[in-house]
Amino acid sequence: MNISLVFIRIFFAIISVFFMVTYMLARPEGIWAINALIGVGIGFAFSILLVGFDMIFRKFNLRTFNIAIIGLFIGYLMGQALVIILDAIISFSNIESLIHSHVIEIIKIAFFLFGTYLGSIMTLKASDELYISIPFVKFAPTAQKKRDLLIDASMLNDSRILDICSTGIIDHHLILPRFIIKELYAEMETGEDKSKIKARHCLEIIHKMEELPHLGIRFNDTDFPEVKDTTSKLIRLARLIDANILTSDISRVQIASIEGVQIINLHSLSNALKPLMETGEFIKIKVQRYGKEPRQGVGYLDDGTMVVINGGGDFIGEIIDAQVLSVKHTSSGRMIFCNVFEDETKNDHPHPHNQNHHYEDDERDS
Repeated sequence: MNISLVFIRIFFAIISVFFMVTYMLARPEGIWAINALIGVGIGFAFSILLVGFDMIFRKFNLRTFNIAIIGLFIGYLMGQALVIILDAIISFSNIESLIHSHVIEIIKIAFFLFGTYLGSIMTLKASDELYISIPFVKFAPTAQKKRDLLIDASMLNDSRILDICSTGIIDHHLILPRFIIKELYAEMETGEDKSKIKARHCLEIIHKMEELPHLGIRFNDTDFPEVKDTTSKLIRLARLIDANILTSDISRVQIASIEGVQIINLHSLSNALKPLMETGEFIKIKVQRYGKEPRQGVGYLDDGTMVVINGGGDFIGEIIDAQVLSVKHTSSGRMIFCNVFEDETKNDHPHPHNQNHHYEDDERDS
């Protein structure tokens, strides 16, 4: 837990207990010791209430809080305006004598609450249209802020997201749009069997992510009813809140590059984290099939990396020792080129200059 957050909670707990004890001791009636204990109890209960509200609203971001404050302010003005109009109507029509004063007060309270609620709801629904700007003045942050990450449906369908969340590297930076959750529920109700299974799996992943103690996933209520395509909604939301998109769908990379949004692709991230092999290193590899060159074999590491073994064609189906010659980077990942270790065969050493022949074909066939 953040040390600053713990300090603030303890500080407000002490302040609450102090003020309640001071108030209770200032009362003339009662025994001061009992009053002090009552003050401690009330202050402690109030501090627990504050922490409880903190836990309830911990998934809300600052933007949502600001919109709620603006909505309450606009709703207050609307409620006051309705009450003033009601007072003017009553005074002009002279019906105050016909209606009991308590009824008029109840009507005023109802008008005020109605105006406050309507103003708050309308502000929240039209939050994307609120633009507060000062002409000719541009505000820029003095330091580079770490961007949040928007999750799309393809990412929720990939169980590796739980492994990434468990590392703690993206704590408090994940944002899940509500319109994606609504679409998942819609697929569960009206979709085909395959779509229902996929949607159910995505919802289970969301539930597991919510249970991670330090992840701090947040939900964004912003929607674009005029936009029907989910990808367009996601890109528009990313531009609105200045966030990146975390996805496992490769097709989104090209779309986002046109829109000017940065995409973090899980497959590219996985390829970047694959273990490196150094020249001269020895590895154990199972030769699974023949390569394109004579006596050449092909195997795969546990993470799916292709290994091309010169001289491995004589050991199909066997686990052999191989010595790394080089590592090649391709568009779909890495390829490792090896020679069979000299103890595996009595034949002459394979020539290293044949290692790169047709490696594109090997990768394509895999």
